[in-house]
Amino acid sequence: MSDAASQPNRLAREKSPYLLQHAHNPVDWFPWGPEAFERARSENKLIFLSVGYSTCHWCHVMEEESFTNEGVAGILNEFYVSIKVDREERPDVDQAYMEAVMAMTGSGGWPLSVFLTPDLQPFFGGTYFPPDDRHGRPGFVSVLLNIAKHWEADGKKILGVSRELTEALKKHASSGPSAERAQLDSKILGKASLELSSRFDSAHGGFGSAPKFPGSHVLSLLLTHAAGNGDARALEMTETTLAAMARGGIYDHLGGGFHRYSTDERWHVPHFEKMLYDQALLARTYTEAFQLTRNPCYEKVARETFEYVLRVLTHPEGGFYSAEDADSARAAGGPKTEGAFYVWSSAELKEVLTPEEARLAEVFFGAEENGNVRHDPHGEFQGVNVLYQARSLEQAALHLEMPLKRAHELLAAVRQKLFIARELRLHPHLDDKVLTDWNSLMAASFALAGRVFHESRYTEAARRCVAFILQKLKTPEGRLLHRWREGEAAIEGFLDDYVFFLLALYELYETVYDVCYLEECRSLLVWLKNLFHDEREGGFFFTAGDGEKLFTRQKPGYDGALPSGNSMAVHVLARLGRLLRDTKVEALARETLEMLSGLIEAHPAGYPLALSGLDFLQGPSSEIVITGERGDPVVEEWLSEAAELFLNRAVILFKPLSGGDRLDRLIPGLPESRNSQSAAFVCRDFTCEQPVFTAEAFLQKLEKIKGKLPWTSQPD
Repeated sequence: MSDAASQPNRLAREKSPYLLQHAHNPVDWFPWGPEAFERARSENKLIFLSVGYSTCHWCHVMEEESFTNEGVAGILNEFYVSIKVDREERPDVDQAYMEAVMAMTGSGGWPLSVFLTPDLQPFFGGTYFPPDDRHGRPGFVSVLLNIAKHWEADGKKILGVSRELTEALKKHASSGPSAERAQLDSKILGKASLELSSRFDSAHGGFGSAPKFPGSHVLSLLLTHAAGNGDARALEMTETTLAAMARGGIYDHLGGGFHRYSTDERWHVPHFEKMLYDQALLARTYTEAFQLTRNPCYEKVARETFEYVLRVLTHPEGGFYSAEDADSARAAGGPKTEGAFYVWSSAELKEVLTPEEARLAEVFFGAEENGNVRHDPHGEFQGVNVLYQARSLEQAALHLEMPLKRAHELLAAVRQKLFIARELRLHPHLDDKVLTDWNSLMAASFALAGRVFHESRYTEAARRCVAFILQKLKTPEGRLLHRWREGEAAIEGFLDDYVFFLLALYELYETVYDVCYLEECRSLLVWLKNLFHDEREGGFFFTAGDGEKLFTRQKPGYDGALPSGNSMAVHVLARLGRLLRDTKVEALARETLEMLSGLIEAHPAGYPLALSGLDFLQGPSSEIVITGERGDPVVEEWLSEAAELFLNRAVILFKPLSGGDRLDRLIPGLPESRNSQSAAFVCRDFTCEQPVFTAEAFLQKLEKIKGKLPWTSQPD
């Protein structure tokens, strides 16, 4: 049935792009909320809960196969109350029921398909279900009918199963990560590096086999360990992986930015969706790698990724959109297929390019007459090419017996022509909701890049995003909201919203040194503690204490595709505590680290943001205080020198000689310059050395605290 032929259901009133994609299904969908719960209780019906997101490939498949099917919809409408949830809008609901499904089946993913009792307790679930029985496994129709039959015949048994599962999940959540404690020291970073080394793919970079995920915060941890402890192996693993990803098809060589993950071990054939948080995290890692190594290739990749975000994912008022879909159509009204926007047949390349350009494209991008995708289990890429860097430009020029200068000129023309031609294609669906947590990560990365690359456009992007959040996603009382779309801000903020926004404020302060961002941090820290802090066991819950009560209250610690709120809290609170000279804030970081310590001891590579915080807390870490006036050449040189270095164990404060009253009220006891002269202080644990007054003396100070790696890498 076509969307146009069906009447809109309740989801048509929602703002979520994912829910709106299902607004014309014949399924009688409810959004998550009291109306659905009351219907289930009053009619004594089971609940079918479907969780996904708008750029999810298999969510699209299940919709096309089952949710647009009148027969399947009839079964759902007769026997169930069907609820659709956008996991990006309601990560709390997703986390709770994903844990239940993983406990039942040992695996999870999206679409998440969960069956609940009328009182919202899970008892059965899975992910994608094909509509019909296949390969000895029951299809969705069989599952629906069998569960409905058992509910009618013996509902008490289902209720018993759900109670047992719910109690087990509650018990697990209540013990949580605080059940075991361990004594952690700086050696744990070396243990994490060894753990990663045991899984490192020396041939292709990355860790483990296919599918391969970028793991940007793991790479950032390795950079931290390399800089702080002189671990050459950590740097080697990071550089090998960053270079391999930049060459692979997971990177968009025409438009910049990264796809979600690689389906093969060599980063060639990606899952083509582009998520905002991946751009934020990977651009940050490449920026940090440039800081540490000065390799211009890392700057190029970071800049191209930032430019993609500015061009495609930026709202006119400064926020950032969430994602672009993997699927798109080649012609209006045609079927959507994975990667259609990005792949090229040999004939298409030759149609756009001159013969000389086409030859270079084939050699440089690895394009072949019959396509270059070797592993294609679903038959989606027959006869097409996924562009990747098959050779260096020098190798390509040598292969074609072409002067290198000419190869440079031709490659620029090839990229421009292919990009323009691709822009004329039907673009993938854009999920245009603005999420506080993901936006905060992106703003933090833009702020870092703005000061490292001395790029005012990136700094301005960070400023505008932070202003967007403060204006549109902050209540008059000072609380954060999670989602904004089409003028509507909604959904009480979660832990990640608060902690990630603290990171954005911190990074933006260290880029522009405007005290207003530290004042916002102070306010946000109060809300963070009051809403999420676990006073009994330490650390932070994912949901606010006065928020909606689910059957468990999660306290996440593991860093997955996104860093966890608790792990990020250690990272950012350690630095904010030192920057604000507030030992209570630093104590919160230490307490959260202690709460996670048992898990970190068992699997250190799973908590890279927490280990970054540990590295800072263990030190030796420094506080740099610069006094003077902006515009003073000496002050500007000091700030520029500090920005260019990978100073992961230092925080920097700028104190103006005049007009610094707000900073003094916020952070009393800062060192004073004598005779109104610009000065730089290097302090440890709030005890400062004698000030320096020249660029040369300040650079000598920085050299002592920047880390242990004196070398730089060379461009590939």
